[in-house]
Amino acid sequence: MLRIADITYSVEGRPLFEGASATIPTGHKVGLVGKNGTGKTTLFRLIRGELALEGGEIAMPSRAKVGGVAQEVPSSSTSLLDTVLSADTERANLLSEAETATDPHRISDIQNRLTDIDAWSAEGRASAILRGLGFDTEAQQRPCSDFSGGWRMRVALAGVLFAQPDLLLLDEPTNYLDLEGSLWLESYLAKYPHTVIIISHDRGLLNRAVSAILHLDNRKLTLWSGPYDQFARQRAAMIAVQAAEAKKQDARRAHLQSFVDRFKAKASKAVQAQSRVKMLEKMTPIMAPEEAKKQVFTFPAPEQLSPPIITMDGTAVGYDGPPVLKRLDLRIDQDDRIALLGRNGEGKSTLSKLLAGKLDPCAGKVVRSSKLRIGYFAQHQVDELYLDETPLQHIMRLRPNEGQPRLRARLAGFGLGADQAETAVGRLSGGQKARLSLLLATIDAPHLLILDEPTNHLDIESREALVTALTEYTGAVILVSHDMHLLSLVADRLWLVKDGGVSPYPDDLETYRGQLLAGDESEKPAEKPKAKPARPTRETLLALKADVRKCEDRISKLNDMRDKLAKKLADPELYDRPGEAVVWQKKYSEVMEALDKAEALWLLAAEKIEKAEA
Repeated sequence: MLRIADITYSVEGRPLFEGASATIPTGHKVGLVGKNGTGKTTLFRLIRGELALEGGEIAMPSRAKVGGVAQEVPSSSTSLLDTVLSADTERANLLSEAETATDPHRISDIQNRLTDIDAWSAEGRASAILRGLGFDTEAQQRPCSDFSGGWRMRVALAGVLFAQPDLLLLDEPTNYLDLEGSLWLESYLAKYPHTVIIISHDRGLLNRAVSAILHLDNRKLTLWSGPYDQFARQRAAMIAVQAAEAKKQDARRAHLQSFVDRFKAKASKAVQAQSRVKMLEKMTPIMAPEEAKKQVFTFPAPEQLSPPIITMDGTAVGYDGPPVLKRLDLRIDQDDRIALLGRNGEGKSTLSKLLAGKLDPCAGKVVRSSKLRIGYFAQHQVDELYLDETPLQHIMRLRPNEGQPRLRARLAGFGLGADQAETAVGRLSGGQKARLSLLLATIDAPHLLILDEPTNHLDIESREALVTALTEYTGAVILVSHDMHLLSLVADRLWLVKDGGVSPYPDDLETYRGQLLAGDESEKPAEKPKAKPARPTRETLLALKADVRKCEDRISKLNDMRDKLAKKLADPELYDRPGEAVVWQKKYSEVMEALDKAEALWLLAAEKIEKAEA
């Protein structure tokens, strides 16, 4: 059990925690969420004992091991497999001692302990973890120095997962994983045998891999049961209730103050006025929740071009050796929203660079519209910003003839306010740097926007803002991302990059997710063509339409129930009876879950009618 009791801590005079408390039961999987800059990473450092508390206590079992991904990633001649094996220091120390020990009793103790910790299967377990994170058998034997920083971060993650600490602390681990690695990590964490706390803005991971949400807000910690979507619904209901309570109290306070102001000078009303003054003094203020600052992205709208904007005919592309992709026959129109799927190393980034004009074809041809403008965002571009320059200086270089008010408006359109505009990039957060890179990629109002992992370092609110901006954007979008929530809301076409080719993916993202988790994306054997299904009868259509009406009736009733419950929860007197309030909040949560299911059934019924009438 991890117990955080009444902790207080400040950074440069700014309080991050004031009397914050939470208890994490042993074995729980918890997502730590909160706005950027509120102190999530600092909390990890406090738990690890790297920082000294100003007040309060953080307690856990005396022999509990705490582990996280090290900031210094391995870069040596040691193979990946041996690097991961060495992360279990107890096993490594025991094996080393076993080679020199001479005392029979100590030798026996060492062998027994090695058996207890399952040391003899360690190589297989380490290899499986590396494979899940994208390293095949050949790569596992190569030295760490052969790999880039992002890949070495995966090795560091593999090491801490292999060591299996009692408390595993992970800070945005999916930032350096692809979709396949992210899905594997979700599955692995869900089965991890000890306690996990993970800082993440990935809604898919927070919905599938954790069973509770630890929310850091207003310098306090609150533990909510359930995955992220359930937390978001319950917190929204609580905020609505709190705002209603504050509004009612303000009205009561204004009424009492009005009486005091009118009659405090009249002798006949002095007693009543004094009584109301005392009532005002005793009234505990109910603070309305702070209005969350709305995160925005404002993409400039391009003019419309005649379709298609890009065509490929027998195109091949690669680097110095054999082509990575070949025989590409593709077409992109300005209204396309395409997600690129495929295992790591199959060529998604290569295709992105070809489309962006950063790679030339080595065979075939690529025809682009003569007026086509392309915006390209890749994660490495965030690292290529000028750290000693401000965001304002970055866009002044691209728009030297624009006035500062216009340039500042552009920055504000990407959530970079007056303070950030004048701050050196090196001092900005990862999310702010990503926003600046997105602004630079879209400043020319591109007709085609290519985004390679755009959500790294963006918090949940910023990711939702990006979804909104991409939905409203009038250009074409090519997406490579491990964020399935983003892909599911933005993409309406899926392309599978596999075996040196690119083809439309016929199924949906959930099917693809299942294939990745099963580790089997092999081609299915060819099936015999099926006979065209007979057109449904009139009776069948009527039955389907009746199903839709039933779903609509149920949604209507649930909406009525939701409104009545919200009204009940907004009554301040309800909270004078805490037990009853909990019951009504539980009913509200149940109705919201039922509404989600009802809407899903309605969509399914509507799709059946659409297919039947096609």
